[in-house]
Amino acid sequence: MKPTDFARALSTYLSLYLPGHRNVSPNTIDSYRDTFKLFLGYCQGERHLAVERLTLCDIDDQLIIGFLNWLEEERHNAKSTRNQRLACLHGFFRYLQVQDPAGLLSYQRILAIPMKKTPQPLVNHLSANAMQLILSQPNRTTRQGRRDTTLLAVLYDSGARVQELVDLRVRDVRLDPPPVLSLTGKGRKTRQVPLMSPTQALLKAYLKENHLGSNRTDDVPLFCNRQHQKLTSKGVAYILDKYAASARLVSPIVPEGITPHVFRHSKAMHLLQAGVNLIYIRDLLGHVDISTTEIYARADTELKRQALEKAYPNMISPDLPEWKDDANLLAWLTGF
Repeated sequence: MKPTDFARALSTYLSLYLPGHRNVSPNTIDSYRDTFKLFLGYCQGERHLAVERLTLCDIDDQLIIGFLNWLEEERHNAKSTRNQRLACLHGFFRYLQVQDPAGLLSYQRILAIPMKKTPQPLVNHLSANAMQLILSQPNRTTRQGRRDTTLLAVLYDSGARVQELVDLRVRDVRLDPPPVLSLTGKGRKTRQVPLMSPTQALLKAYLKENHLGSNRTDDVPLFCNRQHQKLTSKGVAYILDKYAASARLVSPIVPEGITPHVFRHSKAMHLLQAGVNLIYIRDLLGHVDISTTEIYARADTELKRQALEKAYPNMISPDLPEWKDDANLLAWLTGF
């Protein structure tokens, strides 16, 4: 059977355009792929459209809207998930506008489908005491405990995304002054983040113990599991969950539901509370736009309170009248 125009366009988009022209990460390509798997499943199962015969002419804004409603109503996806799937579809049809101008009107109708408003997500972060408690949990007398101590310290100190952490190679670590870590984030963009002295010392000991750091080990993953294979994101989450549960037994200041991304949020909040400029925090976290970093400033109510106390004189006296001494008020309350 001859491939349809949709099949050719989608194959080129996923296998050539995204990795070659956009230089996006494999995780991003996987997200696009999963979106189209769901979309094709919807077309076949709900609309009874033969996937092998599906053409670009068959795909219009009403089909896309039906797919999005199906995600929410039948699969019970959240609005944020629905928006993520729509963003993937928008990317594909923006690509088609240039590749197939004949369908421009239809593609623009799809691109006009709006995102749904979602509530501003809470910035879940840990207090400094809770963070210290978790970092103190690994048993440093064992090889695995020393690895986990180093891993958690690097995760917090660098503010790395979990995928950035597991992608680290030995060559990405520079311990000579000034010590830095090279992280490769979204869009394959690389940034260098400074390492504090305690983390530098942990990494130095870790590399020495595991015989890492020579030229022949440059491409070796920095953190491996017991099978000497690269740690996965789920592996890091498992390690963190184990020590968070252990810390929770010591003190209730450690909340439930701690993920690797909570470490990233915590680093940003701690820097902000220490008075570090948002521009530096943006660069550390690898945000493209400062508006993304501003969520931490909006989330920190304690900083807001302190700023208000400094900016305004105290107009309200703490000396409040004792209502118990007011006979008229007592009489009114009694008869109320």
